[in-house]
Amino acid sequence: MREKDIFIVADNVFSPLGKTTAANFLKLKENISAVKQHSNTKLSTLPFFASLFDENTQFIEDDKHAYTKFEQLLIASIADALQGAETNASDKKTVLIISSTKGNISLLENEPVSAELKKRIALSTSAKLVAGHFGFVNKPVIISNACISGVLGIITGMRLLRSGEYETAIIAGADVISKFILSGFQSFQALSPQLCKPFDIAHDGLNLGEGAGTIILSANKKYAGSIKVKGGSVSNDANHISGPSRTGQELAGAITTAVKDAGILTTEIGFISAHGTATVYNDEMEANALSISGLQAIPLNSLKGYYGHTLGAAGLIESIISIQSLKQNYFLPALGFEKAATGSQVNVCSAPMQITANNILKTASGFGGCNAAVVFGK
Repeated sequence: MREKDIFIVADNVFSPLGKTTAANFLKLKENISAVKQHSNTKLSTLPFFASLFDENTQFIEDDKHAYTKFEQLLIASIADALQGAETNASDKKTVLIISSTKGNISLLENEPVSAELKKRIALSTSAKLVAGHFGFVNKPVIISNACISGVLGIITGMRLLRSGEYETAIIAGADVISKFILSGFQSFQALSPQLCKPFDIAHDGLNLGEGAGTIILSANKKYAGSIKVKGGSVSNDANHISGPSRTGQELAGAITTAVKDAGILTTEIGFISAHGTATVYNDEMEANALSISGLQAIPLNSLKGYYGHTLGAAGLIESIISIQSLKQNYFLPALGFEKAATGSQVNVCSAPMQITANNILKTASGFGGCNAAVVFGK
C-alpha cells in the first residue's frame, strides 16, 4: 500500500544569522558563519567558539507573559512559519510538535530547586505556554531524544499525518546555550578551541550554537508540487551513554529503512545533509554508516561550521536549509573542510555545488546511541 504524500507547506529558521529562512540562506550563500569566539564569563571562565544571539536580540513583543528565552525563540520561529501557511492552530486536525534537548535547564543555575521550579523547568510547561500563545486545541507532542530530536520531530509529524489522525503538523525545535550546557560539553572535552572542521583530518571537536527551526507539514493534496517528506526511520545502537556505535551499522540501518520508506533507491539520493559534529568519533561512525549504505560517493555537507551544534534545533534547521538547497539546486559546502580525515570514504563538499537533485537525505545521531534518517524529495 502506497503511503500518503506529506507536503512541506512553510518553514522558518531563526538563528544569529537571521530571523527567516530566506535571510539565513542568503548569509550561507555568502559563506558567512554565525560561529565566533566569545569571552563571556557568565557562560564560561575560558574563551569558547559558539553561535550565540546578541544579548539585546528581541525575539517577540510581549509584555504580558514571563516567557523564557527558550519559549520566546520557539514562539518567534512558529509565528514566522505560520505567516507563510494557511494553518489554523485551533483546528482539531492540527498538531504541534516541540523538539528540544535542554529546554529551560538554565533555570537551575540561579534558582533554588523547589516544586515550583521543577514544574516551570519541565518541557511540558513550555509546550503548554507556547501552544496557548497560538491557541492550539490539541495537546502538544514533546520530542526530547538528544540530538536527533529535530529530525525525529519531522518523522513523528510525517507518521501522524500518514495515520490520518491529523491533517497538519507544526514541528518546532529550539535550544539556547547556558553555562550548564557549555560546562557539560567541556567536561566531555568535546569542544573545539577553533571553528569546527566536520570530516576534516584536523577535526578536534564541536562548536555549540543556539537557534530555532519550524516546519509545517500537510497531507492536503492542494499542496501537491511542494517538496515532500518521503520517508524516515530511527534506530538505537545501545553502545554507550555518550559514545556512538563503533561500526555505524545502526545508523546505516536507519538510512536503509528511511530510503525504503521513501519508495526510492539509494542511487536516487542526490545529496546528503550529514550530522557532522566534527568530533572524531561521530564523523568516523557516520562515514562508516554512509559507506555501508552505499552512499560514500554521494556529495554531502555538514552545516555545523555555520551554526554550531544547535542540539534539539539542529535537525530542523539543517533540514530546512537542505530543502532550500533542493528548491534552488544550490548545495552548500562543509565550512572548515579541507582534507578528508584518515580512512573517511565519504564525498565531502568543499565548495558550493549547483546540481539538480530530486531527493536528499538528512541524518542525525546523538547521546544514548540514537540515530535518525529522513528523506526529502521533489
